[in-house]
Amino acid sequence: MIPKPGEPVRSVLRSALAVVVVLCAVAAAAVTSVAGVAHAGPPNRTPQLAEVFNGYVIGTFTSGRLASPQEIFTPLVSDDPFYVEPRLRGDERPGTLLKAKKVDVQFTGFRPGNLDAYALMYVTRGLHDEADISTGILMVPRDGRDNADRPIVGYQFANDSVGAYCHPSTMWTGRDPLDGASWSALGPLAQMFGKGYAVLISDVGNNADPDPHGVFAGKFGGNTLLDGLRAAIATSPAGLSASAPIALFGVAGGGVGAAFAAENADRYAPELNIRGSILEGMAVNQRNFIRASDGSIGSGFAFATLLGLEPRYPEMRIDEKLSPAGKALADVFRTQCQTPAYFGTPFLPLSVLFNGRNPADIPEFQHVYRDNQLGTRAPKAPVLIASCARDDSFMSLVPAADARALAATYRRGGTRVDYQPTDCSMLTFLTNMYRWGTDLFGMQTIDWMSARLND
Repeated sequence: MIPKPGEPVRSVLRSALAVVVVLCAVAAAAVTSVAGVAHAGPPNRTPQLAEVFNGYVIGTFTSGRLASPQEIFTPLVSDDPFYVEPRLRGDERPGTLLKAKKVDVQFTGFRPGNLDAYALMYVTRGLHDEADISTGILMVPRDGRDNADRPIVGYQFANDSVGAYCHPSTMWTGRDPLDGASWSALGPLAQMFGKGYAVLISDVGNNADPDPHGVFAGKFGGNTLLDGLRAAIATSPAGLSASAPIALFGVAGGGVGAAFAAENADRYAPELNIRGSILEGMAVNQRNFIRASDGSIGSGFAFATLLGLEPRYPEMRIDEKLSPAGKALADVFRTQCQTPAYFGTPFLPLSVLFNGRNPADIPEFQHVYRDNQLGTRAPKAPVLIASCARDDSFMSLVPAADARALAATYRRGGTRVDYQPTDCSMLTFLTNMYRWGTDLFGMQTIDWMSARLND
């Protein structure tokens, strides 16, 4: 822009600056249009090792202790009378706290210090709005902070077990010490506790129920998470505030329940102060998940998904559709924890178990897949979706296109969505396993969570 004779240079510079501002605004608008909405939180970032082994975590080691042989042995072999259910009248409000018991956190024979924990039993609602019961565990760091000022995380990690005594409230008290689900949660919990958050984890049903557990029925899982948060707030010794900021965090099998909780929170539990939800690796469409996992490293988990749907959808009548080998395997899976059972059948074609039929296509299962399809309601609070960007690794069991479609569906419904996909590629696995592993467990999303809780 060349000034005309007599035109002040300063005026020309102002004009040029105005043009730049306009161009920047147009570019920003274009970016926002492509993304759908402005970001609800900061970009994902792989945490440094020192952020995982933070000061609080180091303190739990230095102030903790090894459990005695008796403390290790007892939970492995005994039934806990805490899980005996009281008889319900049927008119109890969802989230009503039935029992709370102070417990010691114990993991692989170690009892961390500076951590209070409570086993909870509370009222929830089933798929047909009937009164039901769930249990869970509430863990609160002792770090000098007033619990009334403490944010809360409703965390559903990758707990996919159909058997009894395989769920979070006993994973963290010594009953199921080798389950891969609890190991995958160590890093995120370390970060959450380091930031001073209380954490509620639902068992999605009564942990000790001897019947197969309906852990994959997403709407039920969502109800148990929201009602678990209500019960946590009602646990007097914990001293949490009813107005505490809350984040929902779900990964893999737990991501389905967390997503349904996010979708239904404004209708089911509007009093909860939910600031945002993080969803990673969840089966957006279970039919697609089963088809993608069939014959892969995740074949056992696809089979378990069906067995974890049937308790809430008995009309599936799975046994009638199974081959003798399928029936024998189902009888084992229904009583077992996911580790090691579900890892024992990688690359097994599911048609072998269903008399030559692919369970993704069985007509009697289709209404169940539809009922568990995410995206029928748009969450009111912002959502971060962090599933794999592409189907490019052996862990890409959930089609990446489904996660992108869910983000678009939520945005059309008015939800502020950050779609920040994870690099699950084999190249990253081979060249940066730390990043690959921490991102797989959702540890890269904690900055986003912190921003939402502090908003």
